[in-house]
Formats: sequence, structure tokens, C-alpha cells
Amino acid sequence: MLSKKDIIKKIEKNKDKLKEKSIKKIGVFGSYIKNKQNKKSDIDILVEFKKPTFDNYAEVIMLLEKVLRGKIDLITKKSLRPELKHVKNEVQYARL
Repeated sequence: MLSKKDIIKKIEKNKDKLKEKSIKKIGVFGSYIKNKQNKKSDIDILVEFKKPTFDNYAEVIMLLEKVLRGKIDLITKKSLRPELKHVKNEVQYARL
């Protein structure tokens, strides 16, 4: 099972591919940040696109699932519902 450090390192290692998909910011939140993940946990990723398109969104999910070898829950910053706004305070961003 990956740690939050592993996830961020793998994201940073693929920063060029992510930038091609119009990624402005990308970070991890949820159970992996709180060290409460288990074998069934998905990896919660918060992303901000420069140019959001469905293709970019779908391709980022596929890329991250391949790189991180797990189920990804990709949330865009714009789509955060009011009850999930706290996510912005816990997210740990990768350096792109």
C-alpha cells in the first residue's frame, strides 16, 4: 500500500504528462493524508485545470490509476460541494 509521500512523489515524477493535460495544481486529500487508508481505500485527488475538458479529466484519471496502481477519486476544485470545502485545508499539493 502506498503512503502519502509515495503518491506525491509519483505524481511529481509524472508532472510533464500532467501538465500536458492542462493541470494547474494537483494534490492528495482524504484517508491517505490522514494515514487512515486501508486496502479498499481509493486515492482522493484534488485537481485544478487551466483548461478543463472532459478528455483531460478522463485522461488524468487513467494516467493516475496506471501510475499509482489504484482507484482514483478525482475531484476538481470547482466542483467541490459546500460540505466538502474543508478539503481545501487538508490537501497536500505536489510540485508541478
